[in-house]
Amino acid sequence: MNDLLLPENLNGFRIHMVGIKGTGMAAFAELLVSRGAVLTGSDVPEIFYTDSILSALKIPVYTSFNARNLGSDIQLVIHSSAYKKDENPELKAAAQRQIPVLLYTEALGEFSQRSFSCGIAGVHGKTTTTGIAGTLVKNLPLDCSVLAGSVISSFDNHCTLIGGNKYFIAETCEYQRHFMSFRPKKILLTSIESDHQDYYPTYESILSAFMQYIDLLPQFGELIYCADDPGAREAAKMMFSSRPDIIFTGYGVEATGDYQLEIKGIRNERLVFALKGFPGDFRMRIPGRHNARNAAGAIALAVSLLREEGITPDFPLIGKIREALESFTGSRRRTEIRGEAAGVLVIDDYGHHPTAIRTTLEGLKEFYPGRRLVVDFMSHTYTRTSALLEEFASSFSSADEVILHKIYASARETYSGNVTGRTLFEATKAKHKNAHYFEEVLDARPYLNETIKPGDLFVTMGAGDNWHLGDAVLEDRRNRL
Repeated sequence: MNDLLLPENLNGFRIHMVGIKGTGMAAFAELLVSRGAVLTGSDVPEIFYTDSILSALKIPVYTSFNARNLGSDIQLVIHSSAYKKDENPELKAAAQRQIPVLLYTEALGEFSQRSFSCGIAGVHGKTTTTGIAGTLVKNLPLDCSVLAGSVISSFDNHCTLIGGNKYFIAETCEYQRHFMSFRPKKILLTSIESDHQDYYPTYESILSAFMQYIDLLPQFGELIYCADDPGAREAAKMMFSSRPDIIFTGYGVEATGDYQLEIKGIRNERLVFALKGFPGDFRMRIPGRHNARNAAGAIALAVSLLREEGITPDFPLIGKIREALESFTGSRRRTEIRGEAAGVLVIDDYGHHPTAIRTTLEGLKEFYPGRRLVVDFMSHTYTRTSALLEEFASSFSSADEVILHKIYASARETYSGNVTGRTLFEATKAKHKNAHYFEEVLDARPYLNETIKPGDLFVTMGAGDNWHLGDAVLEDRRNRL
C-alpha cells in the first residue's frame, strides 16, 4: 500500500483530471474533493450533464487540451480511457515533466484500498443495484461512500453518495477488465453473459474475466451472487471449488436461505416482494421483476455490512431498509420517466443488450398493463448487433410497436460491412409484425405525431442518442394542449 500514487491523506493534494466530464471521472472527482484534494480538469467544450456537478464543486475545467493546462503544482494526473498517453498533449506533458499518471480505473483501484471496499459487478443491473445499495446505506448506521455509474435520484441527483471513509461501495466495470484494478472485500454479482464482443469474443472469455475478479477477494471475503442468473450461478459454483475460504451468499427466487425471493406482483403501482429471512413485504416504485432481484442483492450487501459492524438487523433497522427501498425512484437513463403530456407517458432506458431489453419491457408491460407499449430502439455497436442479431430481433415481444434506426457506432470499432440498422429491422420484422424503420432518429417524429395516442407508453431504449425522440414527442404533445 505504501507504493500507491494516491496518498491516504488527500488534503491539499493537487490532481489534474483529463476527460473530467465523463460520468465516472466526474463522480470520482466528487469523492476526491470530499477527501480534501484540489482538482483541475480538462475536456471537450460540449456541454454534458456533469458540467453542473463540476461547477458546484468549483473545479476549474479547461475546454480544450493543452500542455499549459497542467499547473506547475500538479502532483498526479488521472485520465479517462478515451485519451491515450501517446496522443493527448496533457498526458505527454505529464510524462515529460515526470508527473505520475493513472488511468481512471487504476486510480479508483488505489482509492478502494483505503477503505473496506465492495464492488458491484455484472453485465446487467449494476447501476440500479448500486443506486439501491447506496439508498439503503444512507439510511443505516454505516460510515460509507458510494460511487454509481449514473445519476441517482436519492444521491441528490449526483453519481456519488458522500458519506464516511470506512466503507466504500462502487460500480465496477467488466469492459477491458477494468474491474481488475479494484480491491474488493465483498463482490455483489448480478449477471454474466456474452457482451462487449469487440473485447470478449466468446462467453468463456467474459466468464473468465469475472472469475479472475472474484478471485481478488481476500480470505473470508464474500461473493453475493444472483442465483437466478445462469452465468452468476456458474461462476459461484466454479469458484466454490477453488476458493473455499470465501463466503458465498445467493439471492433470488432460486436461492436458499435468507435472501430467497418471492415476487408477489404489482399492488397500487408498487412492485411487491418478500425475502425468506425477513418479516413482511418490501415495496419498490420502479418496475420489473429483475429490479426485485437487484433489490434483494442490495439488501444482502447492506445487511452484510451491518454485520461487519456487529449489528444484527432488528425490526426497526429492517423497517428503515423497507422505507429506504420504497423511496428509491431510479437513476438517469434506467427506466427514467422523462415526462407525460396529453396522456402519453415517455420513459427512457439505457438497455442495449437483448436480455436487458426483454426484461425491462416485460416489467413495463406488467407495471402499466392498460397502456399500449411503443418502443424506439437504437442498437449500439456493430459487433454487438452482429453477434446477437437473432436475440435482438426476439427481444421486443412485449412491445405493441417497435421503431428501429441505424446503428449507433462506437468510437472504438470500425464498420465491417456485415450488419446495419436495416439488417436488424428485417430480422425483427420477421418476428414482430408491427415494426418500422427510420434511418435517422428524428425521421420518426412525424410518424409518431400521427400514430401515438393518449394512454400510450412510449419508451426510448439503447445506448445511443434516440432519447431526443422521447423529448420531441413530449414537446409535440404539449404544443397540442
